[in-house]
Amino acid sequence: MLKSATLAIAILVLLGSVGVIMAAEDEDDVAAAMASLDEFMAAFNSRDMDSWAKTLNYPHVRIASGAVRVWETPEEYAERDVFALLTSEYGWHHSVWDKREVSQAGKDKVHIATTFSRYDKDGNKIATFDSLYIVTKQDGHWGTQARSSFAP
Repeated sequence: MLKSATLAIAILVLLGSVGVIMAAEDEDDVAAAMASLDEFMAAFNSRDMDSWAKTLNYPHVRIASGAVRVWETPEEYAERDVFALLTSEYGWHHSVWDKREVSQAGKDKVHIATTFSRYDKDGNKIATFDSLYIVTKQDGHWGTQARSSFAP
């Protein structure tokens, strides 16, 4: 009897916690944030820096490879060419989302734990990386505001 009561209480506590988490999530905001990540990946795979820069919100922060980088504007972000390096050094052709899980959501901001993989032109997986993306809504635009990645 004591085991059953303890189990019942544990289940209620767990369900109550899930209810709190679910109540905090705005389904429309989560859907918009996920759609912006789809746009992010499509623009990345198109190798178009201007399009990719438009999927972000600014200032944009990236934490990776032991450094913190901040770009203030889309123009500043688009000045560089990451695709030549990815292609020449790693044989990169395209990337895909393997997993995207909302860890926190609120009005106009969603934290998404992601896993993505990079592939070569023959469809062979080059590498897989875990990341955290913070997607925000600024002036009606959903975009990635910050990301922390284990990718180079």
